[in-house]
Amino acid sequence: VSASFNAAFSSTTLIPGEIDVSNAYSQSTFPISPPDLVSRAKQVLSAEIELGTKDNGACLADDFEFVAAVVGPINKEEFLNALGSFKLTESFDIDQNLFGFTVDSIQTNRVWYFSRQIAKQIAPFMGTKPEDLKEDLTLPPQLHHIDFDESGLVKEFGFYTVDRRQGNTGGLGGAFGYFYGVGKPLPIPECKPYKPSLRFRMLNLLGKLGRKLSKNKSA
Repeated sequence: VSASFNAAFSSTTLIPGEIDVSNAYSQSTFPISPPDLVSRAKQVLSAEIELGTKDNGACLADDFEFVAAVVGPINKEEFLNALGSFKLTESFDIDQNLFGFTVDSIQTNRVWYFSRQIAKQIAPFMGTKPEDLKEDLTLPPQLHHIDFDESGLVKEFGFYTVDRRQGNTGGLGGAFGYFYGVGKPLPIPECKPYKPSLRFRMLNLLGKLGRKLSKNKSA
């Protein structure tokens, strides 16, 4: 089966609608090359810098913004204060499981990458103790992005859950996933698993009824 697949296509085969990445990179006017930009992204994520939390924000541009699915945009000072107050790494041994680093072929100052975090609680968090958890926290896959300015400082950082059905934190990523995972979600809808609105559920119901009536008429 594998041979029959490879006979027609290879990993470098361009399909309709796919960007020729090499050509796109060659036309980029951003001064930092894609390989160097990925290297810079890994540097600011390293244990020595940790996105500004270990270097007092030196890696972040003055106009830096953090933006996620429901949080932000927030500025540099708010971002650093928020990360400092959560102290996730003091309460959890976190395996980030990062992969897929790539430079956006259209917005060539942006690096994308994925994470599949698994976290073992090692200290009290939000009033819970490690022995209170029956299993380690497994967050859903998340897609992250880092935007850089021409000097290599971070202009924007953000992430989004890309498969809410995976993991055991109710489909929630980021700090919200940890709050929910230990049984201490914030009392707002954004800190709870996705639930369709009543109006959306009614529209789905009407759609099903309409299809059922249409089948009955054709029969």
